[in-house]
Amino acid sequence: MTRGTGTDMDRWITDTEPSERFPIYSRANAGEVAPNPLTPLSATLNFRDAAEPGWRLAYTVPGTMREDELDPDRPSTIGIFGSYLFLNMSITRLFGVRCPGMTPELVDLQYFGTMPGIPPYVAKPGDEDPEATARVGQWLAVSLSLTGLPEIAALKAEVDAAVAARPDLARVDDAALVARARSVLGLFRRVFHRHIEMSALCGIGIGTVAGVCQAVGRPELVTVLTAGAGDVESAEPSRRLWTLSRLVAASAGLTARFDAGVPGLAGRLANDDDAEVTAFRLALAGFTREFGFRGPDEWELASATWESAPDLALAAIDRMRLAPDGDDPLGHVAGLVDRREAAAAPIRAGLTGADLAQFETGLRSALLYSAGRERTKATNIKLVNEQRVALRELGRRLCERGRLTEPDRVFMVTADELDELVRDPTPFGALTDARHAEYRAFFDVEPPFVFTGPPPPVSTWRRRDRGALQPAGRGTVLTGIPGSAGRVTGRARIVLDPADPRGLEPGDVLVAPATDPGWTPLFVPAAAVVVDVGAQITHAVIVSRELGIPCVVSVTDATRRIVDGSLLEVDGSTGTVTVVADAG
Repeated sequence: MTRGTGTDMDRWITDTEPSERFPIYSRANAGEVAPNPLTPLSATLNFRDAAEPGWRLAYTVPGTMREDELDPDRPSTIGIFGSYLFLNMSITRLFGVRCPGMTPELVDLQYFGTMPGIPPYVAKPGDEDPEATARVGQWLAVSLSLTGLPEIAALKAEVDAAVAARPDLARVDDAALVARARSVLGLFRRVFHRHIEMSALCGIGIGTVAGVCQAVGRPELVTVLTAGAGDVESAEPSRRLWTLSRLVAASAGLTARFDAGVPGLAGRLANDDDAEVTAFRLALAGFTREFGFRGPDEWELASATWESAPDLALAAIDRMRLAPDGDDPLGHVAGLVDRREAAAAPIRAGLTGADLAQFETGLRSALLYSAGRERTKATNIKLVNEQRVALRELGRRLCERGRLTEPDRVFMVTADELDELVRDPTPFGALTDARHAEYRAFFDVEPPFVFTGPPPPVSTWRRRDRGALQPAGRGTVLTGIPGSAGRVTGRARIVLDPADPRGLEPGDVLVAPATDPGWTPLFVPAAAVVVDVGAQITHAVIVSRELGIPCVVSVTDATRRIVDGSLLEVDGSTGTVTVVADAG
């Protein structure tokens, strides 16, 4: 057992060795997957033992890289430094070098957007590999010819069967709980492998459409053409929560109960025998059965979900109930498809032969793989939740027996320590308390967005309480990446935690640091979404396009510069956010 607690914050117990051959690491995309520090168990059980091997498959199976190009003794595709997840951008750029039609610069645009301080790509011997390019070309030709994703549907069915086979966790012993958490690792790797492939193909499709739009002088049409994919799984919970919000909006009794405040609302509703409350409770239970595995920061094992913390879902319903019926997200879908076809018509008319075929392939792939990316993500999160519920039960038991001080302390052990925790939990009480104190300290620092070489010591990272930036006053124009088309004007609402969206009213502009599916329900009452980070294939972009609201991502320090309550004009086609009037 690793007895040390890692009291030197510059290198914690789960930190990995950086790659010497592939030295550039970034929080791009990784900050969306894991916005907060990873607990030791998440870092080791899932990201080290499942996500990293799955990501390797995403490079080696299509032939982008040979297995011997990846370090056998340390994670290559990802890194964990200061308890934060990083993406290895050197390897991701290599995909841009070796994939036909791609470049490292196009990869950078998709992951980095317009973030400042990005080191330029510098070619190294061995980066170009004609044999790898030929292999990837064959894989790409097959992938871009598909019109459906039956293998993804089959994977989802396999995961659903594994979830349905969950044993009665209250009746199995402690060792069986650990075995249950480990039993899904092989399936996790396979799903994650396909998730990375879907992400790459989504980016290639969108990049192809963007290239054609640029060539014909209509770059602003990209966001319109890639909207309304349909069957985007991460948008579906918002639609179901919308239905629940209509029950509240139509009921004076439910409205009064929500008006009393969301904190503790789930408990109050559980003990309320009013007929309308009972009907709402049953509908909420149906939602939870289907989507309860999701929530904010959902790749993290220690995170709450809509099932374990129902007030999270009720907080979203509380904001949605204030919106008029005309904001129904389902009502936007037909309009998005119509707008897409109208935008595509003149482009199609001006293209012939191979150029037209390229456009059609890119457009079909952008839509198909946007949905595929979100489906594989949701499928993977189901497996994370299967681990979560088993490990939470273990933590509950150990806490009840006096071995741990809190149930969640179980996430302060590493995957390698689980068996010893079950055999003799006594030493882990003090150890996990000490680790938890150190772990919480990482929340106070801000990881670098990108670095080359050994990671800068955590002691040199900026503190999150470093003070306010110069506020963006009237007339200031902030620039980011166009995410979802449209232009609206609304009051800025800075929301830093999806569990506490108080103040967000229908028609407001949601300004967030980053988003994952736990944020998605807050998109529904919002008139537009502005995000500090992100690029062309990030979650905020895909879901905003599906819901038909303007979105601008990669607006650096938006949550720190935009003043809550100021009037903003958001143009999702040009990627600009203009302060029309100051708050007040």
